[in-house]
Amino acid sequence: MGARYVVGDWGTSRLRLFLCEGAGSVVDTVDGPGVAAVKTPFDALFESMMRRWEAQYGPLSAVLCGMIGSSIGWVQAPYVSCPADPEQIIDACVVLRAGRVHILPGARCENPLRAPDFMRGEETQILGALTLDPTLRQGHRLLCLPGTHSKWVRLENGVIGEFLTAPTGELFAALRDHSVLVPAEGRSESVSANAAFEEGVKRCNEFPQAQVLHRLFECRSRMLNGELSGRNAAAFLSGLLIAADVGGALRVFANTSADTAVCLIGEPQLTQLYAAALRAQNRGARHLDGAAASLAGLTRVHQYIASGVAANAV
Repeated sequence: MGARYVVGDWGTSRLRLFLCEGAGSVVDTVDGPGVAAVKTPFDALFESMMRRWEAQYGPLSAVLCGMIGSSIGWVQAPYVSCPADPEQIIDACVVLRAGRVHILPGARCENPLRAPDFMRGEETQILGALTLDPTLRQGHRLLCLPGTHSKWVRLENGVIGEFLTAPTGELFAALRDHSVLVPAEGRSESVSANAAFEEGVKRCNEFPQAQVLHRLFECRSRMLNGELSGRNAAAFLSGLLIAADVGGALRVFANTSADTAVCLIGEPQLTQLYAAALRAQNRGARHLDGAAASLAGLTRVHQYIASGVAANAV
């Protein structure tokens, strides 16, 4: 079955370590605090979480991605400049713990709007997507990784060319929880592609020349007018924001073939919302589970490193 090893996504709010063997078969998992909640030295915490596995299997190598490689993490891993192929990203790993821990770098670019842009963690999901769906390695492809900070990524024959960040999820949460646009009774409602969400998408697309800023007050005005219930206000708001995100990104990346489906990588409930907004733009979508992509990416990095390729030790 092959030697065992550990991979993990250590983000701002959560750590999840996977004990794996072979080509990524998960043997065991353990959860821990995210980077923002860690109060002890990162190396000590990591050692304590590995102790049970290493007592059973001996010293284990590990590959980690996410905010653990940021300025608030264990060590600041570099940002690789785009265009970047998978090998360039893996070669920029930072090595700790006597060569047994590899921390992935992030990626940086000048985005299509001529602004600096950065990602950390999503590059690993992209590596995994290229493994799970080898067709992404050919031609011009557009990826969308929706989330707190959604990423739109142009791939050229498997190389990350440029990307664009939209803080769609962060803006949604701020407006839902800290504005008059969504009343208290609607803040706990989960968002799905229901009629209110689809209406938000429709309204946003009705006047594409208008900025989303000019539509947001409709969340409140349509409630005052009796057209929208307070319980559905969050879904309507989500529809407006996601439609604006999708429509704007498709215009920015208009040079990507319109008959090619956008590859959505993320949490399934969220990618379903983006797929609905893409359908409203007559654009197809294909889905990859974000957790599966992350695991596949981390496994790919482990396999590459295990083949004997050196990385940057500190």
